[in-house]
Amino acid sequence: MKRPSFFEGVVVALVASVFGAAVFTVPVMLFAAGSVHRLVIAGIGFAYILYLLARSQERVGRVTVVAVWLMLSAATWWLAPPLPAYVVAHVGMVWLVRSLYFHTSALSALADLGLNGLALVAAVWAGVQTHSLWLGIWCFFLVQALFVAIPSHWRRPTRGRPPAVDFADRFEAAHQAAESALRKFSSIR
Repeated sequence: MKRPSFFEGVVVALVASVFGAAVFTVPVMLFAAGSVHRLVIAGIGFAYILYLLARSQERVGRVTVVAVWLMLSAATWWLAPPLPAYVVAHVGMVWLVRSLYFHTSALSALADLGLNGLALVAAVWAGVQTHSLWLGIWCFFLVQALFVAIPSHWRRPTRGRPPAVDFADRFEAAHQAAESALRKFSSIR
């Protein structure tokens, strides 16, 4: 399975924003808006994490990730921090899952953290300017769709040194050199 594409991220953004706005509309008439916001954030976050796990090539630890996400989500619900802290906790969990399943270097994970911060700023800006939950969610996930542009790993450029060779390649090179030396040695006699 290959990495998700930007277009796929746009579709996810559309589905998440429509779902989030639709789910928020009816319960907000019956319950407090803060509780409904938290429910929508947790639901969309869980759905997005399941999407990421489904699109990842890594097969190890999926059940653990889901279990830990559910426990952390329940803990943040029970502790009831202010809504901004609640949102940041869920965005942090999304970042952690993407860092574990899509990035292999610390620099890529840090770039993803910056992207999550940018997505959060875009969502808050859109929500404040338009007073629309739909546009806030849309902007958040639209910026999140850019994570596919982050390379899974970055290497520092080498300065005058040849690039590092894999151990198997070094072994094969040594093996060939030894065979060549043996052929030369046997041809001398």
